[in-house]
Amino acid sequence: MNFEQMKAKIAEGNGFIAALDQSGGSTPKALAGYGVGEDEYSGEDEMFAKIHEMRCRIVESPAFTGDKVVGAILFEKTMEGCNPEGMPIPERLAGKGIVPFLKVDKGMHDEANGVQLMKDMPQLAEQCARAKELGVFGTKMRSVVHEANQQGIADAVRQQMDFGLQILSHGLVPILEPEVSLKSETRGEAEAHLLAAFQEQLERVPEGQQVMLKLTIPSEPNLYLPLVEHPKVLRVVALSGGYGRDEACRELAKNTGMIASFSRALLEELRAHMDDEKFNNALESAIDEIHAASVAG
Repeated sequence: MNFEQMKAKIAEGNGFIAALDQSGGSTPKALAGYGVGEDEYSGEDEMFAKIHEMRCRIVESPAFTGDKVVGAILFEKTMEGCNPEGMPIPERLAGKGIVPFLKVDKGMHDEANGVQLMKDMPQLAEQCARAKELGVFGTKMRSVVHEANQQGIADAVRQQMDFGLQILSHGLVPILEPEVSLKSETRGEAEAHLLAAFQEQLERVPEGQQVMLKLTIPSEPNLYLPLVEHPKVLRVVALSGGYGRDEACRELAKNTGMIASFSRALLEELRAHMDDEKFNNALESAIDEIHAASVAG
């Protein structure tokens, strides 16, 4: 797939985006959920080798195809890795009709003004150049909103757009992800502030270009419909945010035009000890449920 074919797949594809981008801090938890304890690896290199095995097993599964999975977000080490046959992962994904994205953020600062802003990304230009070289379509970066602090939310969305415009200038499509915590006691108000902040910041996107948004499934169904329909937004995708798969799918299905970009909700029933048949069946079941919720609206 070339860039325009990938863009069309994301814009028009009936499916969802798999989030396979757990980074160093979240990898031990992801491995534990997969049934691989910390006593089964020693040091960072072995840990990343274990998570790469898991991701390769998912990517190589006959259930994981572009029919229902339109994209996949990768951690940098996964992007640089290969499948068991030695094919680069972005190339393997594209060959299956799945559009590759790269997680580019370097973590977050401590909470201030009710939000956690992203840390600086001094090598963003180099990351974008390398991603483009490997056939990656876009990027993803995450910050978190904990409270309905209007200034904090405005700062978080502005920061996302600042980096997003840099990424656009390098020929990639950014996914902007200011996650509203499901634990927030002022979640509904925070979501309203987030909508208003995005409506303002989207004016900065150059004519003819588009960004993507990855948002917590809103407490009020279709709150983000103005963003779904915005001409400068290629697609709005939803994170599972700590919901189990059934609840995440039930809530997502209430929102027209939003599709899933789930991580934990996709992987929750997969285990390292499963034989291939059980693994593929469990993955197929998860994909079918998430796909159905993504096209329900």
